[in-house]
Amino acid sequence: MMQLLKQTRWQKRLLFWAYIILACVIVRAAFFYQHLVATLQIPAAAESPFLFSVDSGQSFTRLSERLEAAGIIDSSFDFRLFARLSGKAQQVQAGEYVLDTDMNALDLLEKMVSGDIFYRQVSIPEGWTLAQALRQLQGHPNIESTIDLQNVEQLQSVFGTGFYPEGLFFPDTYNFSNGISDRELLERGAVLMQSVLDEEWQNRAVGLPFETAYDALILASIVEKETGRADERPLIAGVFVNRLHNNMRLQTDPTVIYGLGDRFTGDLTRAHLQEVTPYNTYRIDGLPPTPIALPGREAIAAVLNPDMTGYLYFVAKGDGSHYFSTTLEEHNAAVARYQLGIEE
Repeated sequence: MMQLLKQTRWQKRLLFWAYIILACVIVRAAFFYQHLVATLQIPAAAESPFLFSVDSGQSFTRLSERLEAAGIIDSSFDFRLFARLSGKAQQVQAGEYVLDTDMNALDLLEKMVSGDIFYRQVSIPEGWTLAQALRQLQGHPNIESTIDLQNVEQLQSVFGTGFYPEGLFFPDTYNFSNGISDRELLERGAVLMQSVLDEEWQNRAVGLPFETAYDALILASIVEKETGRADERPLIAGVFVNRLHNNMRLQTDPTVIYGLGDRFTGDLTRAHLQEVTPYNTYRIDGLPPTPIALPGREAIAAVLNPDMTGYLYFVAKGDGSHYFSTTLEEHNAAVARYQLGIEE
């Protein structure tokens, strides 16, 4: 009987402690769950969007500690425990992430595992020169500057050329993550330009006066500088193609201006038009040696599929459009009317 009573008391104690342990587990599980589903705490004075950076090679322990130290999550231990139990701790990708108060720790972990990185943007307009594009990249606070604009050999190494790589960077809006270098973006732009040029070259019209796709790129850069109107690009391209077919000089001001470089101050003079430079198409036959700007896809497409009319001349009308002529007499009359204000 005494042995039975002792056994009953032992079982009651065991059951009591089992309940205690179970209650502790339940309470701890509740805290564990609460820590994971509680909304992130974004500092009140934080800029919008609030960004959190995950460094390449950073341990998940260090990452979770940083989140807790910043007050973003309640428990780095629980966050780390769940990530390791779920196998996601090793799947986190480096980069910047946008955090907001609609997210909890589980959402944040999923965001970092999926690589939903915040990308910044930099835009390079059509018609800019390579120098302007590089200055734009290097002026961005989140792009690392590694290239000396004055070091032509360094620029040539980026594009893999033996000449100044004007025109070989595709003008576009580029997404990038924090800390990218100017060289990386230039290399991306070079690959994109080659891809666009190859694609348009494959779809070119027959009978064009180009030996290579690079020749077309040169003329596309001139068309890009001559007009910003999409509807006029094929017409202007057609004028230049006609002039090349007829062994006429291109006689286009933008090439002269490019050849003057820093000497051009905004006023193109008669002396400039008479000066012999590799880019003065009033003095040289055919195309200049390189592009004079960064042409977009539309300009490239226009040059490779131009409107084949009889036009040999055009003159700016002062409203952004041009007047096109087939004869020099008609062109001179248009110049007198639209440039000199002389009505017949």
